[in-house]
Amino acid sequence: MNEPDDLPVAPPNAEIRQWAMFCHLSALLGLVVPLGHLLGPLVMWIWKRELDPFIDAQGKEALNFQISVTIAGFICFLLMFVLVGIVLFALLTVAVLVLAILAGVKANEGKPYRYPLIWRPIK
Repeated sequence: MNEPDDLPVAPPNAEIRQWAMFCHLSALLGLVVPLGHLLGPLVMWIWKRELDPFIDAQGKEALNFQISVTIAGFICFLLMFVLVGIVLFALLTVAVLVLAILAGVKANEGKPYRYPLIWRPIK
């Protein structure tokens, strides 16, 4: 007999998928606005989290990723005094761009995305 958890979950509709995608891609604001990488996902998540559990989950994931990126960026900044931080910061920037776009695409397909190797303080 099917338990409630065994039932197939309907995929999110187009509007829900689009808002989830915006949660991830709003982090790219950090390229033009100081702290935009944190404020974009935070505002999107707070604004739309009640609309659907998919948006809530993806918004938290995007925000957790950006919190982890901020910590990693600070560590790279400290390591710039021994020059290795410059290379690490460049690699971090490329990784953030690639992963945020990948997460946005997956969210727009209705597939939940979990960033690898991040700290998840927001549950």
